[in-house]
Amino acid sequence: MSVFGVLAQPVRRRILDLLLERPHLAGEIGDRLGLPQPAVSKHLRVLREADLVHVRADAQRRWYELAPEVLSEVDTWLAPYRLLWSDRLNALERHLDDDDDPHSETRTGG
Repeated sequence: MSVFGVLAQPVRRRILDLLLERPHLAGEIGDRLGLPQPAVSKHLRVLREADLVHVRADAQRRWYELAPEVLSEVDTWLAPYRLLWSDRLNALERHLDDDDDPHSETRTGG
């Protein structure tokens, strides 16, 4: 499954949000998201297979942590869209600034 396919699932994005804070145990993830253990395990397996999550063994415990390297693929794909929105937001800001200016031609009629 592609990274985009993995990220399309809202529960997986919520798991990544938790892991952004700090590494978690699977049980903690389930508790925080109100999910049963089998569902958490399934989502963590998909995230591991997509290389979005690493597992670190600590005795009998397994810590899951974010692996942000693969997210650079998503960031690269989003870059042109981010630029598009940045340009549009800048144009909106200029428009709003012009409307706030009492000496603006749009208010005085030219």
